Amino acid sequence: MNQPIYIIDGARTPFLKARNAPGPFAASDLATAAGSALLARQRFAPDQLDEVILGCAAPSPDEVNIGRVVALRMGCGIDVPGWTVMRNCASGMQAIDSAIANIERGRSQLVLAGGVDALSRAPLLYSDPMVRWFAGWMGARSLGEKLAMIRRFKLGYLAPVIGIMKGLTDPIVGQLMGQTAENLAFEFGITRDDMDAFAVESHRRVAAAQDAGHFGEIVPLIDKDGTVYGADDGLRRDASMAGLAKLKPFFDKKYGRVTPANSSQITDGAAWLILASEDAVQRHGLEPIGRIVDTEWAGLEPERMGLGPVHAASPILVRNGLGRDDIDLWEINEAFAAQVIACLRAWQNDDYCRTRLGLPGALGAIDPAKLNVDGGAVALGHPVGASGARIVLHLLHALRRTGGKRGIASICIGGGLGGAMLVEAL
Repeated sequence: MNQPIYIIDGARTPFLKARNAPGPFAASDLATAAGSALLARQRFAPDQLDEVILGCAAPSPDEVNIGRVVALRMGCGIDVPGWTVMRNCASGMQAIDSAIANIERGRSQLVLAGGVDALSRAPLLYSDPMVRWFAGWMGARSLGEKLAMIRRFKLGYLAPVIGIMKGLTDPIVGQLMGQTAENLAFEFGITRDDMDAFAVESHRRVAAAQDAGHFGEIVPLIDKDGTVYGADDGLRRDASMAGLAKLKPFFDKKYGRVTPANSSQITDGAAWLILASEDAVQRHGLEPIGRIVDTEWAGLEPERMGLGPVHAASPILVRNGLGRDDIDLWEINEAFAAQVIACLRAWQNDDYCRTRLGLPGALGAIDPAKLNVDGGAVALGHPVGASGARIVLHLLHALRRTGGKRGIASICIGGGLGGAMLVEAL
């Protein structure tokens, strides 16, 4: 990067598990709550921001440019541009990278960037036959034409199309994201026990982190009835191998190994970071918590999208002359237990590292004690638009807590993409 890009502060909401009904907060409610609390403790006023950039994979129809909606709701004023980016699971990370690009070009100095999704509010849609029937009904003029349309109506037209299932299905290969995880499980010989053990450990680490107060970036939420939501609520403190073994595979019911319990949870949440140039730091007397050193985006086969983190993080290591042991902490978003395990095994595979990643040989095994030290999306949940921002923010907090210097946050992205950021704690 041409100039230092500093992270000043950050905040997120609790991640609230979707429970088969719309959650208590719209996406803009979540982003506004976390952003307002974050801005309230800064040394600058909200209207001194140069722009607000918000990643969102599934904005509601009444909040299409949700970045602008939230910027206005947070009191940034009409002169501060607010806009929205979308890169599927990495939308929040893309917002950070877009802020970096504008700061580097001198167009911005102080930016609020993050991500949000309220997946519990993903819509139920009408099927194409129902929409066509509606079109015919609206075009019917006479009583006879309307009666004819009634006779053509079929009760099956009313069967809803689940919007989130369409959103989580790759249109190129026709596979759900969980089916792509099954592909990797087969390719890398990942067993059901491997996945379930990973999931149990994720829950254990989140429980330990909650008990130790390691999620200080969380801003509590309060709904219209006064109920307080103070912590991520997808955690299962009783998670065990025996308990997880009772669940059946969801994506490949006959031969599969991926279950809801060893996958990330469908969740609502928001996360923000404040990015600043050197000039903004000096002008406002800010105290950075870290800086973004490098960013990489990568593409690969959509049906193997879960390997995106290794394709994005590996060039960062090469470009910065770093080895595996030079990274103090890693965050790999836990879209699926199988997907993270596949990434770890790909880095240990000499042939894969040479032929697909351009490395001189296998990177080797990443120390489990350095990976997702406070758990991940299997236990916390994965509000798609927010996760990329969450892992960058929490990585910085974890580095500062443990005395580490460098960390890499990486994420797989539906469509066959990967994103990664190298950060340094200050």
